[in-house]
Amino acid sequence: MIINAGEKTADCNRPRTEHLPARCRAHRQREVRGSAGAGDENSVEKQRARVAGTHSMKALIVMRLVRQKKVLAGYETPDPAFDWAKLAGKQVLADHGGQPLAMFKYACHRRGLEYSKIVALDVPSGQMDGAFRGGQGDYIHQQGPAPQQLEHDRVGHVVASVGEAIGPVAFSSLAATRAWLGTDMAKRFMRAYRKARTWLLETPAAKVAEAEAAFFPDIDRAVLTSTIAYYQKLGCWTPHVEITRPAFEVALDVFQHAGLITKRHRYEDVVAAPPAA
Repeated sequence: MIINAGEKTADCNRPRTEHLPARCRAHRQREVRGSAGAGDENSVEKQRARVAGTHSMKALIVMRLVRQKKVLAGYETPDPAFDWAKLAGKQVLADHGGQPLAMFKYACHRRGLEYSKIVALDVPSGQMDGAFRGGQGDYIHQQGPAPQQLEHDRVGHVVASVGEAIGPVAFSSLAATRAWLGTDMAKRFMRAYRKARTWLLETPAAKVAEAEAAFFPDIDRAVLTSTIAYYQKLGCWTPHVEITRPAFEVALDVFQHAGLITKRHRYEDVVAAPPAA
């Protein structure tokens, strides 16, 4: 039933449009027909609809957190010794969407931090970036390239990665019926998809950013390039396109920890191999 967009880390999803400035959102919105992302914002179980001014500089996590710096405005101090325990008692603008919040909670768990120790601010996703730029919250949890743009604008700097905390997981996936996977259309689709994946893996980040720039009109080209390069290095896009059993099991860990599924589902019941080349 599922063909994979790769064994991604939790940072690697193309950003949901509500994280982006209004003009970016207009360019990014697309209608998708006949499919549903099994690991994006759905419960694995039910596939139902579903992280300048005069204020202090801040720092960021991708899908990400940003740390408030108690220093003079315009002066930026990185935090190379950042530990997730520093989030305890701090105000965090956390993305409250189903999948992003589940990933963030699990990352906290993996790093030994109880999510209940965080003061989570429930700001609508479309207002989070502006709220943080306006001085609200100590940290912000976002998907790239939003936090990298905050860093570029000297609002703060990235301090931690949800994806690095969780590791490879079946994340953004492509869903289809088993019957469709046996059709010529599915085979043609997978040939094109594999070709695009190979191009993404082998092409310099600057060239990929050039091709993607129209989707991100308010993101600095250098920011987009560095974000893509980081995702390539992190292993967001694997050479293989199937969902592996280990990546699937981690997805179950994430959603079970968040209470979004009530049992662990069998790999064989959920995952089917994509059509051969």
